[in-house]
Amino acid sequence: MGNYNVVVIDFETTGLSPNMGERAIEVGAVLLNNNQIVDRFQSLMNPGKKISAFIESYTGISNKMLSTAPSIAEAMGELKNFIGNNHLVAHNASFDSRFLDAEFDRIKHKRKNEFACSLLMSRRIYPEAPNHKLETLVRYKNLKTDGVHHRALADAEMTAHLWIRLVEDIKQKYKFDHVSFDIIQKISKTPKDKIPEVMKKIREQLH
Repeated sequence: MGNYNVVVIDFETTGLSPNMGERAIEVGAVLLNNNQIVDRFQSLMNPGKKISAFIESYTGISNKMLSTAPSIAEAMGELKNFIGNNHLVAHNASFDSRFLDAEFDRIKHKRKNEFACSLLMSRRIYPEAPNHKLETLVRYKNLKTDGVHHRALADAEMTAHLWIRLVEDIKQKYKFDHVSFDIIQKISKTPKDKIPEVMKKIREQLH
């Protein structure tokens, strides 16, 4: 029950919304098994158009780098194989899931994997943190980082370390032996002030 795989995912993109024709330009994904990092996947992808100077400076990904990158379709095919049937995690999952679904749609693939959001989770488990941006939480919880922000694999790795810590902290704070994906989904949907009583209920059901 307590052992399941999750794939932590992060996209760099040409802009904020796939509905406005924005595309993915890099993906990073980290496979966790039993709350440990066991595999990684990273690919740049050529969106077939120039990216703006803002995105170049924000991500450190240049048009030159993208010109030799695989096509989005090719990279998304590989990503689909890497994800398999595993659950997915992202920091601000509504953003990454939109891009994942839009790009999967273009290769005629429909996602069945459920997403959990480490941003929603951290708001509930660390309500006292200064804010819930990924960089802030990494500093706040003193997590391992290589100091690179806004490259997909570095951000996916940081999110993975945050996720591992979230699960450990839930176990310790609420005396759980294991934290199933269902429990995580329940926490994410619970208002902050209701967390202690919901946790108590879950613990009673587990024992």
